Amino acid sequence: MNRAIVNGGHDLRAPERTADIDVKALERDLRSSVRGEVRFDRGYRAIYSHDSSNYRQQAIGVVVPADQDDVVNAIAACRAHDAPVLPRGCGTSLSGETTNHAVVIDVSRNLRGIKEINERERYAVVEPGVIHDQLTSITEPRMNLTFAPDTSTHEYATFGGMIGNNSCGVHSVMGGRTSDNIHELDIVTYDGCRMTVGATDEDELDRIVAAGGRRGDAYRRMRTLRDRFADEIRRGYPQIPRRVSGYNLDDLLPEKGFHVARALTGSEGTLATVLQAKVRLLYAPPERALAVIGYPTHADAADEVPPLLEAGAIGLEAIDHKLLQDLEIEGQHLQDLQVLPAGEAFLLVEFGGEERAEAEDKARKAVRAIGRRPDDDTVAVHSDPETQQTIWEVREGGLGATSYVPLERDHWPGWEDAAVPPARVGDYLRDFDQLLAQHDYRASLYGHYGDGCIHCRINFDLRTEGGIRDWRRFLDEAADLVVSYGGSLSGEHGDGQARAELLEKMYGPDLLKAMEQLKAIWDPDNRMNPHKVVDPYPIVSNMKLGAGYAPPQPSPLYFSYPEDGGSFAHAALRCVGAGKCRDTSSGTMCPSYMVTLDEEHTTRGRSRILYEMLEGDTISGGFKSKEVHEALDLCLSCKGCKGDCPVSVDMATYKAEFLSKYFKGRLRPPEAYTMGLIMVHARLAARAPRLANRLASLSLVKRLGGISPERDMPPFAPETFQAWFERRGSVNPHGDPVVLFPDTFNNFLHPEPMKATVEVLEAAGFHVVLPEQPVCCGRPLYDYGMLPTARRYLRRLVDVLGPHARAGTHIVGVEPSCVATFRDELVNMLPHDEDAKRISLQTLTLAEFLQAHAGDWDMPKLRRRALVHGHCHQKAVMGMSAEQQLYQRMGLEAEMLDSGCCGMAGSFGFEAGHYDISVKIGEHKLLPIVRDAPAGTLLIADGFSCKTQVEQLTDRRPLHTAQVIKMAMEHGPDGPSGAEPERSYPDVELNGHSTGRTAAIAAGAGVVLAAGAA
Repeated sequence: MNRAIVNGGHDLRAPERTADIDVKALERDLRSSVRGEVRFDRGYRAIYSHDSSNYRQQAIGVVVPADQDDVVNAIAACRAHDAPVLPRGCGTSLSGETTNHAVVIDVSRNLRGIKEINERERYAVVEPGVIHDQLTSITEPRMNLTFAPDTSTHEYATFGGMIGNNSCGVHSVMGGRTSDNIHELDIVTYDGCRMTVGATDEDELDRIVAAGGRRGDAYRRMRTLRDRFADEIRRGYPQIPRRVSGYNLDDLLPEKGFHVARALTGSEGTLATVLQAKVRLLYAPPERALAVIGYPTHADAADEVPPLLEAGAIGLEAIDHKLLQDLEIEGQHLQDLQVLPAGEAFLLVEFGGEERAEAEDKARKAVRAIGRRPDDDTVAVHSDPETQQTIWEVREGGLGATSYVPLERDHWPGWEDAAVPPARVGDYLRDFDQLLAQHDYRASLYGHYGDGCIHCRINFDLRTEGGIRDWRRFLDEAADLVVSYGGSLSGEHGDGQARAELLEKMYGPDLLKAMEQLKAIWDPDNRMNPHKVVDPYPIVSNMKLGAGYAPPQPSPLYFSYPEDGGSFAHAALRCVGAGKCRDTSSGTMCPSYMVTLDEEHTTRGRSRILYEMLEGDTISGGFKSKEVHEALDLCLSCKGCKGDCPVSVDMATYKAEFLSKYFKGRLRPPEAYTMGLIMVHARLAARAPRLANRLASLSLVKRLGGISPERDMPPFAPETFQAWFERRGSVNPHGDPVVLFPDTFNNFLHPEPMKATVEVLEAAGFHVVLPEQPVCCGRPLYDYGMLPTARRYLRRLVDVLGPHARAGTHIVGVEPSCVATFRDELVNMLPHDEDAKRISLQTLTLAEFLQAHAGDWDMPKLRRRALVHGHCHQKAVMGMSAEQQLYQRMGLEAEMLDSGCCGMAGSFGFEAGHYDISVKIGEHKLLPIVRDAPAGTLLIADGFSCKTQVEQLTDRRPLHTAQVIKMAMEHGPDGPSGAEPERSYPDVELNGHSTGRTAAIAAGAGVVLAAGAA
């Protein structure tokens, strides 16, 4: 019996040839010859042992080169030790080509130079770490030029990775694969030869061969290979748009110009390393229209691909009913699905034009060409960019929606991107459906039907011997089916380890020998990403799961992990490696990665190190591992991943769970006791706030408490909100009651938003009541893993608020991070407590409450422009739609900023060790926007930590939503007169003057409504 099947391939042992490498000497030589970063520690090797596939292989070490010369020097050092090399870009491969037992050379952090853009000749010269959208964000708006292959990862996919993988995408319909868009490559071979390769006419080929040397020898041998196999290549290579499997031997044919650069594209780092690329830029129509056409089945949809292509489509995608069902089950894109017309499966057909009317006309003509009318209920034609983007996001949501479908086995890659001739997709899908049924597999189908490429994730059983055997049988049968249609095993994701063993089915033994010879020409020592594409590892080896997968289940667990069946191990496995956490241009996820570009600080990197911690192969020490602690150190617990990650990885929760065990029996750092227990200190400080503020400002106290000396500690208020409320008394005793939750931040430190909330709720006719006893949600405790204490706080919270919840009374929270705790941690830590569930459902932000329960209130108007920064926890857990609707109801021209995290993140930005990166995160997006906000623009914010970050690092002062409504109530639609309206809403008054950065220095009319970042 095959050992790889018996143990499921769950084996990280080094291949025999690499076992003898003197790793310490290799590391030493790399450090002496490379100016960039060299990492051989266990944590980094663990992080780079994975990609998005079913495979994992322990990296020998990782090099992050500073420039192209560093790449060359790193390879030379590896060659001196006979160490294999794996060049890597974004590392999102689904077929296993970006994981290997090798020295990983990560070009994605520093090799990001765009060397040239030539608009007239329509090309660009880029380094391999340049991101697709980094280039097109320049060329599309300024020149109407694009790099046509645009994978779903275009926001973070590197050119090096796209070249290695021969990537495609939506607009490959109009521009082809990456290889079709390559002019030249600057490369270095494993034996150290640098050269530029491209198209080569016969005269130039003769000159290169005659010149001799390493380059001349390679070209001579490639010419011999071409001449020997030319007829077989012409017969055996499928003539389809999406043939990605195998090496591009066809690009060496005379009729294709002996194009060595294109022959090397898609070789998955097995032949040479790319240092620079000259790529083609294609005309990009500035206006688009999207026809969405419904069908009874996905096969029926595929039947109409040919006429729609003939009508001039520049993008032609499909989604089926199972994908839509999965989205609904997961609760994703529910509102977005409403824009789809009638049907069970859909084609998304994009057309372009110089003017919007031209693009729309093309779309309507195409609809008529297939016998439909544009006004049919099965057809929708959209020309507004927002709706089109919404629909494309539904399509791009396929990976997240199909990975972990409730009540089903997990879905995996492994047969996710086969391609057939576009005209035969319908028949292929009917046969493929039958094959899935025979194996009792379920899959949602979507993808690039215009190019004949079908994507899916299938619920393979990869954890048992029988399941793995059936998967392997299925792969053989699926490969036979694709070959019978004249198709390709891979239409986009490459071969790697997932499909390389099947290539002989597609090409036959002779062409496979030709590919082996090409490998020998470029990499005679088999040191470039060995055993991928040719001489491959068996499909069922090196698996991340397998029959040998049996991670420990830690106990006790403080969180219930409902999405993962109560399993921390499954939570650590949840990441699918898609790489969205590497996006630095939008969203909130991984603020620390956005400013470091270090894979260790991605959600993906942290997930992988947690996985390896449980496995124990690379990471030892379990929950006491210092490598894991270091990897989690710069996680801000912002929950950005919970909201932005396609599979909702919740690193803030995993970090809290880890820290609870890491610090068990150990002293925590001093900031855990100063900031983590702020709710305790605040109650003491309320007795003598002036004394507390003086002590908190002393540098010695800051140093002992782990607080950065650059930080001003927020002052305690001379009078708490609760004291003010008791002194003032309540209003509207006959109104419907609402409980106002007095959180620590707004009760003890900054009472003004809570006071404003009382006045707003009373103006809307409600009777405001406070909890009868002191309560706290314990939000800061999670950041330091103080989970036993946090649970005690939550149980007390339930005891006090439970009677209100049972009476049906709603609870309004002013601080977004506290509301998020009610909605998330409360039910996660007390999953079987019915009162906890009631409280979670009935706790709302002010905007949510007013929109849901004060619809008849004549909302005061404020005719001003505002910028709104959303609190990270709020965006991830509650969302900002209620706030947006509320501002519209007020008549406020509010722009919801895509400003990421403010960088303060609760106590994170106060800590001495995190101050610098906190500032960098704030400067990445939010703070420049705040400073550039013109006078008269309201800058709006709800989160206490965001407000503090903005105050301390700019000359602007944020206000809470409640204060903005109060402004409209008191001053009318135009707001307060004068250039500085926020003076009407001072910070805490202490010793006769305002304690913030003060309204006096706020530029113009800047009132920051930053719905903060926690």
